[in-house]
Amino acid sequence: MDLLNTLVDKGLRRELPTREEALAVLATSDDELLDVVAAAGKVRRQWFGRRVKLNYLVNLKSGLCPEDCSYCSQRLGSKAEILKYTWLKPEEASQAAAAGVAGGAKRVCLVASGRGPTDRDVDRVGKTIEAIKEQNEGVEVCACLGLLSDGQAERLRDAGADAYNHNLNTSEATYGAITKTHTYADRVDTVQKAHAAGLSACSGLIAGMGETDEDLVDVVFSLRELDADSVPVNFLIPFEGTPLAKEWNLTPQRCLRILAMARFVCPDVEVRLAGGREVHLRSLQPLALHVVNSIFLGDYLTSEGQAGQADLDMIADAGFEVEGAGTSTLPAHRSDAAAAGGCGSNGGASVCGSGATTGDDAPAAGCGSACGGCSGHGHAEAAPVPAQAEAGEVRPELVAVRRRGAGTDIAPNA
Repeated sequence: MDLLNTLVDKGLRRELPTREEALAVLATSDDELLDVVAAAGKVRRQWFGRRVKLNYLVNLKSGLCPEDCSYCSQRLGSKAEILKYTWLKPEEASQAAAAGVAGGAKRVCLVASGRGPTDRDVDRVGKTIEAIKEQNEGVEVCACLGLLSDGQAERLRDAGADAYNHNLNTSEATYGAITKTHTYADRVDTVQKAHAAGLSACSGLIAGMGETDEDLVDVVFSLRELDADSVPVNFLIPFEGTPLAKEWNLTPQRCLRILAMARFVCPDVEVRLAGGREVHLRSLQPLALHVVNSIFLGDYLTSEGQAGQADLDMIADAGFEVEGAGTSTLPAHRSDAAAAGGCGSNGGASVCGSGATTGDDAPAAGCGSACGGCSGHGHAEAAPVPAQAEAGEVRPELVAVRRRGAGTDIAPNA
């Protein structure tokens, strides 16, 4: 297919596809799906080989968020029966993180629900980062605390944070239909603050909220323009008790096309398979490893993921390998640019023009916060799932609310 040959050539050169080419990927047929995955796989292997980076979430503070993000189980007015607790102590968070690191995770993502941190919260998270790094040499730490005020990104960097996550989630044109209590511009501003402070910027999207193909292309192009080092792609888990509880719009094939489009637009960045993979990709999860180079291990923020060992087995069975702690995730041209204090160029596009001044390496929705499988949607237990859930229904049996790990006395899943 001429389209795929063109996209592979552009991906190997780090050249930005056209919007028409990106839309054409989403419009391919199921008969062409394996060709699409194979083409995206060529780009993925060029920049990341067969390595899979593992990341582990620790929910520092769960529930009771004042923001109204429609997808989020922790949102204002949510009736989802999730765990609710205030800040974990640094030693509690460090203990939770250790389980993920023992399972092979090289990055720990610290997430807290809320609009954004107070200065006291930043101090608290700084102590938590210190405790984690004291016990886990070489581990990367990504903070995800919501909207940042001036100076807070620098304080997190000085406390030892390596990255900051804040997702755009959807296109600017449709953002107001999803969230009213803050704006798309607020989210962009926080990503730029993290970048400017020298933190690796992590920012992604949520698919399956009723958006159009144009919306998906818009948000992925925006993420490239922001020069995010890590792009988590989440698939909505419609939590019972949230406004989007009946939005079951995704198929495994649709999810793979979305991931491939993200890889073609962002060829040399960490594309992370995040919330919703068990529910929506199901038995096709191993195919996604040919497109993405990063996943989450174990449970998510408010929902449970499949067994950590099952993820490790999947990676090995598909012919991939877990990325070691001593290996740089990003290609040399991005890592070197970050170390020099400049943007990690994506090639072809003016990626520094958004106000970002530095790059490094760096999950993804939440209330004011957003990480990994999201404070708001996360993953479901690996239970039997119908071939396709019907739109317009609430399907609570497909979402296992987290009842173990952080905030409980039960051992975590990692």
